[in-house]
Amino acid sequence: MPVIKNYDQLATNENRKVVLQLIEEAFAAITPQHVFAHHFSLQNNSLKIQDKTFDLAKFERIHLVGFGKGSAEMCRIIEDILGDKLTEGFDIDVIDESPFKKIQYTKGTHPLPSQENFDYTETVFEHVTGLNEKDLVIVVTCGGGSVLFEKPHSFSLEEMIKVNKGLLDSGATISEINTIRKHLSKVKAGGFAKSIYPATAINLIFSDVPGNDLSVIASAPLVKDKTSIEEAKTIIKKYDLQTPTATDLVETPKDDKYFENVSNILMLSNLTAINAMEKKAKQLGFHCYVMTDRLQGDARILGEKLINEAPKGQILLAGGESTIKITGKGNGGRNQALVASALSAIASKQKSDPHQTVVLVSFDSDGKDFYGYAGALADTDTLKKIDEHHIDVKSFLDDDNSYGLFEKLGDGIDTGKLESNVSDLFIVLKK
Repeated sequence: MPVIKNYDQLATNENRKVVLQLIEEAFAAITPQHVFAHHFSLQNNSLKIQDKTFDLAKFERIHLVGFGKGSAEMCRIIEDILGDKLTEGFDIDVIDESPFKKIQYTKGTHPLPSQENFDYTETVFEHVTGLNEKDLVIVVTCGGGSVLFEKPHSFSLEEMIKVNKGLLDSGATISEINTIRKHLSKVKAGGFAKSIYPATAINLIFSDVPGNDLSVIASAPLVKDKTSIEEAKTIIKKYDLQTPTATDLVETPKDDKYFENVSNILMLSNLTAINAMEKKAKQLGFHCYVMTDRLQGDARILGEKLINEAPKGQILLAGGESTIKITGKGNGGRNQALVASALSAIASKQKSDPHQTVVLVSFDSDGKDFYGYAGALADTDTLKKIDEHHIDVKSFLDDDNSYGLFEKLGDGIDTGKLESNVSDLFIVLKK
């Protein structure tokens, strides 16, 4: 069964069928089952994770802490593998039901924080306070952890909601957003490493950040921070943020001792998905151009850029994360907005060369592009539907209502919420 629920509805021509196959390959490659089967195993007391081996006999207690979108399935697999060796565990994700036998699960909220998120983090801190050298903490760090795992220095929940909403609407990059978040939090930017010191920590990182900067992913609870209060102040000024102010910022832990017993291991990134798509494209007889795994920029202009950079007769692949400054009141997400904004560029290409075909796809690997779909695709069939139904694309764009547009067109990619999160992925087929 395909992951894309409306696969048949979208597969209206041969070119679409090609890109849909690539999307399915991307989703398959980043499933938790695939990742752990290849990179995580336990024999007696020897825990092997990628090229690192840990002797569990050295520890009296093993704790598991997970946070972020997709962390639940990762933690469930670890719980099954460790069995009775696991002392206790905690996880927060956005799925409805707990999949665990022993781990305490909390359903949290994203992209804005909630009391559930705050309470979960407080519970974790209560349980890890006072650990020693005989404790091992296995941490599952996934995208979305910045919001789901949160313990502010002084801000109330209402103030943190206001901060996060302002950052999301500002058009700032994920690195800039997390720089602000780090300097408001007791848990981020190495704060969690400080709280569990001198215990040993294995931090399994599932990246949703372009370029896989470990100091940015989920605001780096176990990674020494490189940013400063001055940098955070600059970002506040750059985007004219009303909150926080410069006086709200607190410095992050800088003492090396808190990080000496931490092993940060990158388990999954968008390169895993890109490589899987490239392999499938070659099997289908296409040449590929892997543009980048760290694409960033304004969603309203990135679609046209991707189209222009795609070589004729090839498939362009990329990963990363666009941004968009919200001005309208509609529903949608950056991937849907990227494709919607590029419709005029697709029309222009077709007009200049009627024999040329362009298919553009942008989708979120976790299946939810902020609202509605995982993302969207567009091509000449999309343009035909716009003409046939006399759809005013500009009105949808002006209102930031990309979901409404693709719901009307039937070209949204519907997967439902998925178990992994490695940022956004982009495909351009040009022939």
